[in-house]
Amino acid sequence: MESNLSIYTTLLTMESLNLLPSDVFPAFIFGTLTYCAILLFNMTVLLTIALNRKLHKPMYILLFNLPINDIIGATSFFPQLVSSILSNNRSITYSACFVEALLTHLYGAGSLLILTAMAYDRYIAICCPLKYNTLMSSNNLLKIVVSIWTLDITIIGLLLALSFRREICFTNVVDMYCNNPSLVRLICGDTQFNNIYGLFTIALFQGLSLLIVLFTYVQILITVVAKRQTDAKSKAIQTCGTHLIVFLCLEFNAFFALVAHRFQSVSPYLRRAFGVSVMVFPPFLNPLIYGLKTQEIRKNIFAFYKKRKVFVK
Repeated sequence: MESNLSIYTTLLTMESLNLLPSDVFPAFIFGTLTYCAILLFNMTVLLTIALNRKLHKPMYILLFNLPINDIIGATSFFPQLVSSILSNNRSITYSACFVEALLTHLYGAGSLLILTAMAYDRYIAICCPLKYNTLMSSNNLLKIVVSIWTLDITIIGLLLALSFRREICFTNVVDMYCNNPSLVRLICGDTQFNNIYGLFTIALFQGLSLLIVLFTYVQILITVVAKRQTDAKSKAIQTCGTHLIVFLCLEFNAFFALVAHRFQSVSPYLRRAFGVSVMVFPPFLNPLIYGLKTQEIRKNIFAFYKKRKVFVK
């Protein structure tokens, strides 16, 4: 074991990107354009919902939180990545690594909580339509949104606080980006409590979210089949089916990326692939899926660009 190292003077080293010199510039351009596209898509959805009072409904207010969360996730990952690609330097300070890990886990847990709240909203709308205005009133909606972010910040904040040490024994971050498992591996001594609490957060966010989402969609499916209305059935299946696919993909990728750190036999390349996919694909695809595929949002986006085009002419 190495001697204790101060976090204030020691640089950490993340896993190498293994890029050839000829691949550096294309990778930098691709990463930068991807990040810019994520910001553009998510800001478009945010502004569309914020500037149109017709969209100030529970479903869209819950959806409003998703692009905010996706921007947090993309910002925790891409700026550091493209900077290290261009400089060919995978070193990072402990404080920067800690902040990146905090934002990464806030994004991951926040995604699951927001998608779970959206599933609950669809459940009330389809299974209990007469109670919808009461159960999803402004006060209740505010409580849901505040609860999402409070739970996210509190649980994840404590998770990262447990991993913070003034002195560490290792400097190699065993991942493409900083996260809690990689920080725990830097710690000197016993990390059993960190591992127990880490498993608790996985069970809380991923296990509980999965149970709630599956329960709500089973109930939605039963209700839709019982109504025997073709239009209602196809609309519900299209809306909820897309949401369920997005949720399950995120759930599976995040679960594998976290659990893979606990098993040495897992291929590091497979672990990296799942870890990076969690940070890249949801922030990129969510605004397209929930923005362009949602009729009211799509209409408002197109209307905005038409007005802008007329104004420019």
